[in-house]
Amino acid sequence: MIKQILRKLPRKSQKSDSLDSAGNDSDNHASNSDDGVQCTNFGNKISSRLRVVKRVSSAVFPASIMAGVEAVEPNLSFNNVSNPQKPNLFISKLNLCCEACNSSDPDKGTAEQDLKRRTLIELVDFVSSGSAKFNEAAIAAMCKMCAINLFRVFPPKYRSNTASGEADDEEPMFDPAWSSLQLVYDLFLQFISYSSLDAKVAKKYIDQPFILRLLDLFESEDPRERDCLKTILHRIYGKFTVHRPFVRKAVSNIIYTFVFETERHNGIAELLEIFGSIISGFAVPLKEEHKMFLCRVLIPLHKPKSVGVYHQQLTYCVVQFIDKDPKLANSVITGLLKYWPVTNSQKELMFISESEEILEMISMTEFQKIMVPLFRRIACCLNSFHYQVAERAHMLWNNEHVLNLIKHNRQVIFPLIFPALERNSQNHWHQTVLNLTKNTRKMLSEIDDELTLACERKLEEEDSQSNEASEKRKLTWERLELAAGFEPAAANLVPPLKPATCSVAC
Repeated sequence: MIKQILRKLPRKSQKSDSLDSAGNDSDNHASNSDDGVQCTNFGNKISSRLRVVKRVSSAVFPASIMAGVEAVEPNLSFNNVSNPQKPNLFISKLNLCCEACNSSDPDKGTAEQDLKRRTLIELVDFVSSGSAKFNEAAIAAMCKMCAINLFRVFPPKYRSNTASGEADDEEPMFDPAWSSLQLVYDLFLQFISYSSLDAKVAKKYIDQPFILRLLDLFESEDPRERDCLKTILHRIYGKFTVHRPFVRKAVSNIIYTFVFETERHNGIAELLEIFGSIISGFAVPLKEEHKMFLCRVLIPLHKPKSVGVYHQQLTYCVVQFIDKDPKLANSVITGLLKYWPVTNSQKELMFISESEEILEMISMTEFQKIMVPLFRRIACCLNSFHYQVAERAHMLWNNEHVLNLIKHNRQVIFPLIFPALERNSQNHWHQTVLNLTKNTRKMLSEIDDELTLACERKLEEEDSQSNEASEKRKLTWERLELAAGFEPAAANLVPPLKPATCSVAC
């Protein structure tokens, strides 16, 4: 009986070791006598959420990559070892930074944090010195260390989703662990930017799952972390050309979820800032894929209430597209009119400003395709009782390029604008708007006095016709009321009907 139990013991230990290596290899670091790399096992003290990251990292960064690496004491300085030993010391220090700090003993945990911080600073200095050489084992160790320290699950959001640009007034939330995270981000940025980094080898570890987890970090509440991620993702996009279509698709999926499902994401402005520089590098003529990105991703981003948080970056991306292909202005203006706000005045101000920037770049042919619906909307803005919206709409006439477009198409635009100006002069409550209306009417008269007088006569005719129609309706209602007044007397002559009785028993 005892022999049977003893026979089972090795099998049980082997099963336990296999489970630990499959689930917790990225952070447990079981000692390996063949490769000489030693890491302490802190797996039992790490949360279950981090174990998900460990399972991913153990699959992407297998321990077999470290085979043949000579063991070097991680506490040594790079100045105290020979050049051939520096890559091995670099890997040993990275493995040391993979260890989780002891949370049960505060004094010991503080000492471990200080050691880890000093090690990270030393690694950053070593990489930035330019003397580092990254073999495949070093690349794998670097990506593994970054995955363990950076990839994490954020807590649920509890702040309300504010409208327009009101989110800018909220105090940003800062991660208390940023001092350690910043060192890891600095090290990874130096690593990605390294001129001698072999992209063909690095792409095996900075692969699509790694990039997806990196994109998930844009949900961080800390603006400092998102700013670092922005720079790192841009460097990855530039260095790993094979990943460019995947990055564009992954970012598109994030924006789809934001626009059509959640309307909650912290990193939309940073993602758009990255794409602003990417779009500027697109070759001309634009690919159909890039045009679809404009129509299906960027234009619908005008829909969410929180557009004010990222509107500046969004406008820059749209303008870059129109600069590459002016014919796209028609699609952009049509999309703006589709999502034009009705009750959100701050959002309406943004739309007017963006429309002005597009009109500065639009050609005459494309302008003539959209001028009628666009200036109908501008006429409504001129009549807005929100004085800032009305004032901003009047300012379009101060733009020389927009004014030139209006002059060349005044036969169509003047009849659309003149009634709005006339209503403003009679009914608007704000004195500044009244002065701007007066100046705009004067400008129209200077451009084409005959057409302005014709519009005035036409408006008078329409007003007289409207008054006549109103009088007719009034007379019709009076006759109906008069006729209804005799109906009760006539109704008295007719005997009332008896109520119908139900023959079915209840």
